[in-house]
Amino acid sequence: MSRPQNPQPQAGRPASVPPAVIAISAVLILEAAALLVLAGWFVYNLFTATPASMGGAVFTTVLLAAAGVWLLILGHFFFRGFRWTRAGVLVFQLFAIVIAVPTLQGGVIVAGLFLLLPPAAVLLLLFSKPVVQHTNRVSGEPKAL
Repeated sequence: MSRPQNPQPQAGRPASVPPAVIAISAVLILEAAALLVLAGWFVYNLFTATPASMGGAVFTTVLLAAAGVWLLILGHFFFRGFRWTRAGVLVFQLFAIVIAVPTLQGGVIVAGLFLLLPPAAVLLLLFSKPVVQHTNRVSGEPKAL
């Protein structure tokens, strides 16, 4: 029995996923997991403690969960090579840096570094040539008639 032929890579796309894309996707998945864990902690505290503002606590919980789910989606489609994901990845990493800098200035060094180093690495890798070449896909597979 013969082995099935490997599908030919699309024109202009590498046959394998570059290591930088794997690293960025992993960071996105870890950031998403952290946000979802934090959202779960907020839900737990909604039931076990009295928040100063119930509306604010519920809003923060929903925002954390939505951001976590969005990062999971970005990580998945970024790994698959969709072009539109680069903008979402860039914006989220910039937001993370905006939170990390005041955290560092406030003297919370360990948390600030955890907030700063992964986005800084992602931003450095995001504009590298292999990543840009991998993320040039604009839509799904061509439709068959």
